Amino acid sequence: MTARGEDHAGDLVVTDEMTSPFIRHLGVELTEVTGDVVVARWTAGEHLHQPFGILHGGAHCSVVETLASVAAAVWLGDKGKVVGVNNNTDFFRAVAEGELESTATPLHRGRSQQLWVVETRDAEGRLVARGQVRLQNLYPA
Repeated sequence: MTARGEDHAGDLVVTDEMTSPFIRHLGVELTEVTGDVVVARWTAGEHLHQPFGILHGGAHCSVVETLASVAAAVWLGDKGKVVGVNNNTDFFRAVAEGELESTATPLHRGRSQQLWVVETRDAEGRLVARGQVRLQNLYPA
């Protein structure tokens, strides 16, 4: 992920590269995007269920990876690209339906790697899942 669009006022704007067809399938709407935090809203529903009728863990992992990657790419900017090298997500509360909000914040941003934590909460503010993604910073040769 390398996109970092800015409008005439210098504010970050969400680009098509930040919202691929897969991200749109998940229903992820990026509501805040900076190099310090990325916030998204999304909805748990049948299209993301596992066979027992609750939100699939892979959907959580995908949202975690998405937000961490966007945040890391924005922070690194035009210096290079980032790629995820580890995604570890824990699930705390089963969700079948409803609005969710996920927030990515940095734990470490270094020359070669970044580590971002992403927490997902339900409409009542309860922690549903927490993941962290380690990303490698790749610089042009």
